[in-house]
Amino acid sequence: MIVVTIGNQKGGIGKTTTATALASILKEKGYKTLLIDTDMQCSSTYIFQGEYEGRTTLYDVLLDKDNPSPISEAIQNTNVGDIVAGDPLLREADVRFVSNPDGYYHLADALEEIRDIYDFVIIDTAPMLNSMLLSSLYASDYVIIPSDPSPLSILGFSQFHDTIATTQKRANPKLKIAGYLLIKYKATTNMSNVTFNQIQKFAQKIGSKIFNTKIRECVKQQEAQGKRTPIIQYSRNSTTAKDYVDFVDEFLDDLEMRKENK
Repeated sequence: MIVVTIGNQKGGIGKTTTATALASILKEKGYKTLLIDTDMQCSSTYIFQGEYEGRTTLYDVLLDKDNPSPISEAIQNTNVGDIVAGDPLLREADVRFVSNPDGYYHLADALEEIRDIYDFVIIDTAPMLNSMLLSSLYASDYVIIPSDPSPLSILGFSQFHDTIATTQKRANPKLKIAGYLLIKYKATTNMSNVTFNQIQKFAQKIGSKIFNTKIRECVKQQEAQGKRTPIIQYSRNSTTAKDYVDFVDEFLDDLEMRKENK
């Protein structure tokens, strides 16, 4: 089982779109895939047609002190795919884990139950450095970092990389940066190309990479969100969907290369 966190401390850069697209495309390719929503805003839960009202959620797995649920009880099998729903109550993790640092490892521990069931677990995260993002990094094999083509998006790279480096050193030495993914790309704009070059230089500096595939934005993407459907299922022939398919192929190729180089 390969666990992948989609993370960035900046908001509005396509984490949820990337997480839901990655999970749904992997499922279409025949991989047993689970999406986990660690964001208290529950956007991935919404798009994957999950529910948190009256259902067992990630909160019950990680933060119910009296009667924690096994993660298998929190998995919802929707028309879109398998998901562990987020929950607004996940905000309590920031208080709970400070007094009980072992809580940061609860997600990693919970995933052991389903290690032989799924090929991939994709984790969507909040647009901030919070306890759930740290928990996700502690539990993951890889992190994918989406970024939009704006100068502000680059400013947070150094801080987020420091967080990843600390995680690798002290909590999860197996964690690797799979790469940076450029979102909302417009080849005709100078800003997109300049940002791509800047991200590429930063990635090379830290020994990582930027994915060759760049994700273009289209109207169908917003429409898909309104229909509570991942872009690949809503509009397969849209530019955004085609780009995400190419990205997933590139990601899988990279994983194969890593296996061969071991």
